[in-house]
Amino acid sequence: MANPLKGEVIKLYKTLLYLGREYPQGAAYFRGRLKAAFMKHKDETDPEKIRKLVARGDFVIKELEALYFLRKYRAMKKRYYEPEK
Repeated sequence: MANPLKGEVIKLYKTLLYLGREYPQGAAYFRGRLKAAFMKHKDETDPEKIRKLVARGDFVIKELEALYFLRKYRAMKKRYYEPEK
């Protein structure tokens, strides 16, 4: 892996690992899938390909944040509003 991008990749991994703690199917499931995804591309050396993979990882972060926000919104709605009929 190229040196300038190594820090970005590590930061991405740590962020995803942190977000995976609240994953609906469990943190262990998420951690295994995350590690497998990163190990799949561990030998990648092309900087442009690495940038694309990091961009994809950033997209996954946004999707996870949206998933968690929606889950919290649904829980609040369930607590404070009557069910629709």
